[in-house]
Amino acid sequence: MSHQGPGAHVADAIAELLRRRTREGIYAELTEGLDPAVDTTTYPVLSALGRFGPRSAAALAAEIGLDRSVTSRHATRLEQAGLVRRAPDPDDARATLLSLTEPGQRAVDVMRDRLARRFDQHLAAWPESEAQAFAAALTRFVREEPFG
Repeated sequence: MSHQGPGAHVADAIAELLRRRTREGIYAELTEGLDPAVDTTTYPVLSALGRFGPRSAAALAAEIGLDRSVTSRHATRLEQAGLVRRAPDPDDARATLLSLTEPGQRAVDVMRDRLARRFDQHLAAWPESEAQAFAAALTRFVREEPFG
């Protein structure tokens, strides 16, 4: 017997959002017209640096769920485009930290604005009170870290 409560509906909705095809479609929309180095493959690296701040390639890879070598390769591409920089880690002389440059931060700001506008457009069809309640409930759900 399968579970049919609200948890099952949430699980189905999150699974749909996490589908590779869904993510890639969203990433393509968010990165359109930006620097050629910013695309569906490099989006997670750039976005995560914007969200979490400077990180080593290994720590960033753990945050975004990619292999460290893949993360490093994407970071190199973004570095060559002037969007990411590498600097010595002040806490570990053997490590290098990746961080956003000013153009990298501007690209992240554009992508975040596009994503917020996309959600606003979708939620515009909802009654304002439902849209606000959904945003509050989703924020609460995520911040309670059910799997943290």
